[in-house]
Amino acid sequence: MDLNFRCQSCGMPLGETMYGTNEDATENHKYCKFCFLNGAFTNPNQTMEEMIESSIANMTRDLGLPEDHATELANNYIPRLKRWKSH
Repeated sequence: MDLNFRCQSCGMPLGETMYGTNEDATENHKYCKFCFLNGAFTNPNQTMEEMIESSIANMTRDLGLPEDHATELANNYIPRLKRWKSH
């Protein structure tokens, strides 16, 4: 999985309609609109563990992935994303 084309907070694939926004309303190509709006994280106090839990829930509910596979993906990729690397 190429992490360069994914939100650097949640791992969601990025595309024209998914980009977050900077403070000046320009597109932010590192984060999705669910994680980053108007130059700030939408959930600034969220921990990496909370992001992993919500990612697992989203992948099982929205994508129909088995929980064990979603857990493996979330635990392997989210810690490698820019927002969480220093944790």
